[in-house]
Amino acid sequence: MHRLPPLAAIRVFEAASRHENFSRAAEELALTQAAVSYQMKLLEERLGAALFARKGRGMALTDLGRRIAPRVTGAFTMLDEAFAIAGAENDSVLAITAPRTFSTNWLSGRLGSFHAIRPDLSVRLEVSDEMVDLASSEFDVAIRGMPAPSRSTGLVSHFLMRMPITPLASPSFLAAHPLTTPADLLTIARLSPDDDWWDLWFDSLADLDSNGRSRTGIRFESQVLDGHAAIAGHGVAIVSPPMFQTAIDAGLLVQPFEHCATYRNGFWLVYPEHKRNQTKVRALRDWLIDEVKLAAGDDPYGILKPLPD
Repeated sequence: MHRLPPLAAIRVFEAASRHENFSRAAEELALTQAAVSYQMKLLEERLGAALFARKGRGMALTDLGRRIAPRVTGAFTMLDEAFAIAGAENDSVLAITAPRTFSTNWLSGRLGSFHAIRPDLSVRLEVSDEMVDLASSEFDVAIRGMPAPSRSTGLVSHFLMRMPITPLASPSFLAAHPLTTPADLLTIARLSPDDDWWDLWFDSLADLDSNGRSRTGIRFESQVLDGHAAIAGHGVAIVSPPMFQTAIDAGLLVQPFEHCATYRNGFWLVYPEHKRNQTKVRALRDWLIDEVKLAAGDDPYGILKPLPD
């Protein structure tokens, strides 16, 4: 590759060799005729051989120019095909990264309806709580749990839903451990008892003194695990009900108290500014926003209320 002349000069030669006319090559490449002549002079000096010779008032390929011209054109044809394939794959694959709970308990069970309206798209969902740099990654969009996003990030952001939180437990656990008031939670097995969501929920109850409560118990690293442990009857979990609506509807989890607190973060759809007008991104955006509204129904948890700036 170190012997390869500058690509700009090669591109000019390819166009000039097809037309055998510097003016037409200049028109095709949006250059001046002088710029084409200059690039050809640089290329010939680099090769130490002439590629064009004057023929009347025009230019004609030399024998060397005629020998290499088909190969150069063939190389550019192969490059065109390669990038056409890349473009086609980019248009037909939608790559999403989303946090574990949202992916597992909310999004994955709904993507089938998106595929039904866009069967031409292959959707790839990565489940990760890491904050991916969308500008340098292969992902098209991300779902992120965060406060109102900064306007200086270079990302387009669409609010999806709030994160209401409240205790949930299985019917069997509640039958064995009746909960009459929120204070009763201080005396029974709470899952991930040192989770700051417990602090948030307790602190949102003005008439409850939760000082001195126990912080011992089983600690999990995600809402998904907390919720599964609660379904299995191992204690009360502090989770976001919309992420467990299927289990609630099936009677696997029960909300013992009507009161909900709201976490400072909400779920947002984000993507780079340069992807704003991509058809596949617009399709996901429109579907996802409609799907959130559909799932919210009459919105008993207030998840559609925008977060304050």
